[in-house]
Amino acid sequence: MSYKNFPMVSRVIFGRGSFNQLDEIIAPKRRGREAPFIYYVDDVFKGNHWLTSRISLSYKDKIIYIPTKEEPKTEQIDQLVEDLILEFSERPSAIIGIGGGIVLDIAKAVSLMLTSEGEAKDYQGWDLVKNPAIYHIGIPTISGTGAEVSRTTILTGPERKLGINSDYTPFDQVILDPELTKDVPKDQWFYTGMDCFVHCIESLNGTFLNAFSKSYGEKAFDICKEVFLGNDLSEKESQDKLMMASWHGGMSIAYSQVGVAHAMSYGLGYLLGVKHGIGNCIVFDHLEEFYPEGVKLFKEMKTKHNIILPTGVCSNLEDDELDIMINVALSLEPLWENALGKKWKAIITPDKLKALYQKM
Repeated sequence: MSYKNFPMVSRVIFGRGSFNQLDEIIAPKRRGREAPFIYYVDDVFKGNHWLTSRISLSYKDKIIYIPTKEEPKTEQIDQLVEDLILEFSERPSAIIGIGGGIVLDIAKAVSLMLTSEGEAKDYQGWDLVKNPAIYHIGIPTISGTGAEVSRTTILTGPERKLGINSDYTPFDQVILDPELTKDVPKDQWFYTGMDCFVHCIESLNGTFLNAFSKSYGEKAFDICKEVFLGNDLSEKESQDKLMMASWHGGMSIAYSQVGVAHAMSYGLGYLLGVKHGIGNCIVFDHLEEFYPEGVKLFKEMKTKHNIILPTGVCSNLEDDELDIMINVALSLEPLWENALGKKWKAIITPDKLKALYQKM
């Protein structure tokens, strides 16, 4: 039997205010005046002096604000890479992503593509990247996606929505500062937190489960219950704990895989542009058949926090549009195998998926 040799984030710093150590951490990585530090920052922080004033720019360093209305696309990555190549005479010393899952995935993808030939779409899949990435740092400003720890960067390409999954994708350094999550709007906090909760449910109920993913998944699952169903946490405790849950949930799927909700959510994202967190919630709400206990808890959390999910998102779709979503979902074979075992194709047919999508 051969064992998978998994990569991990090699350095991580955790604590309120730890963002202030960014300069000290990256200073030794500078490769000269012509090799800048590039900061990709969620555009929600544009004009937010509280955060941006703590980024000190020298030489040719640059802050690039990233719009997050839409999930990242492969051509967007290609454009960002081309912009850097055209503007600077040398490759960046480091790429620093500051934001939610979208910004973190963009930072990972750009750092990979700066050292890879061709276009981002050529690398959508598993273990297609052959060269180490540019040194890259992830600093989440919302908790739940697990993007800070995962070996994937989720991209919508011309043919599919699929990550660049590789051993070179994980960040070299992560800064987990729960204080950075203080202004997240409530709905966004819930949807992104539920991404973590769904990671745990899919990992813990999957056929790829192992002692490693189980220990991380159980911890994240317990913290999610405490944060979303408990009554006695202060806001700061809730922020600290959810950031830890996100990390542990991400680690759990790094060592196993996600399942039905993520596969179907990719279909929604590809065709309709539904963002990942809310997409998972819309799908998971209808998956009692696969995750009865998890869905029951999810509905309790939804009620407790007065969350009203969009309905009827698939009600006006034509058959050919439904087929596109179904094909995107079914192309994610490792997710289905984790959820339902090697004979998953006998259980999950296009008709079965169509009926599920039509409920949403």
